[in-house]
Amino acid sequence: MKVQERGGAGTHRGSVSGPPVGERLPAPPRERKPALAALAVLLILIGALGATVLVLRAGDRVEVYKLKGDVAAGHAVEDGDLTTVMVAADGNTHYITPDERAALGKLRAKSNLYAGSLLVGEMFAADGGVPAGKAAVGVSLKEGQYPTNLKDGETVTVYRVGNASGNSSGKGGGSSNSGSAGAGSVVVQRAVVSDTGAQDKTFGSGNLAITLTVNTADAAALAQAASAGEAAVVRVAPDNG
Repeated sequence: MKVQERGGAGTHRGSVSGPPVGERLPAPPRERKPALAALAVLLILIGALGATVLVLRAGDRVEVYKLKGDVAAGHAVEDGDLTTVMVAADGNTHYITPDERAALGKLRAKSNLYAGSLLVGEMFAADGGVPAGKAAVGVSLKEGQYPTNLKDGETVTVYRVGNASGNSSGKGGGSSNSGSAGAGSVVVQRAVVSDTGAQDKTFGSGNLAITLTVNTADAAALAQAASAGEAAVVRVAPDNG
C-alpha cells in the first residue's frame, strides 16, 4: 500500500507541473493609436464638406437679362430686345434681373449697347447720361442732307453746306455771301446718332430731325451750322480704336 501511494503521488505531481502539449503562449496585446483614427475621420469629414460647398456654389445661379438686339445711346430697352440667361451669382456685378424690368423701362442707355451683352446697372441712367466731355445737339436736316435709312447708334461726319442764295455772287464781281464761307468743310469729324427722331413727311418735305452726340468742343460749331440749315451728315464706319 505504501509503494502504490508513492507512485500515485508522483504521477499526480508530474501531471500538474508539465505544460499541455500543443498550447501556444499568449500574444502580447496590439498597441492602439486613437490619434490616427481621429485624423482619418477628420479628413473624411473635410472632404465631404468641400464637395458639398462645390455643389452648392455650382447651383447658386441667377437669371439675368441679355440683349438680343442693339440699343442706341439715350434709348430705353424694349421687350423685344431682351432675353434671359442663367449665370453664376456674383455679388460684385450688378446684373439686371427680370424682377427689375419695371425699373429698367424708366432708364436710358448711357452708350451704344450691342446684341449679346449682359445688362448691368452701370449701363443705364435716368436721362441717358450724356458722358463727360460730350454734348447732345439737335439737328434738323433737309432731304438730301442725310443718308437713307439712318439709324440710331451710327457714326457720321457732319459737313457744312451752302444754300443756293448764299452761293451767288453780287454784281460787279462782288464776293459771295459770307453764309457760304467754309462750305464743304468738316464741322464734326465723328458724331454718333443718338436719336433719329421722326421724319417729317408733310407735303413730301422729307425733313429729318436727329440728335447727335459730339465732343463738347464741337457742339458750338455744329449748333451754328444746324441753325443756319447748313449741316449735312454722311455715314462713316464706326471708330473701333
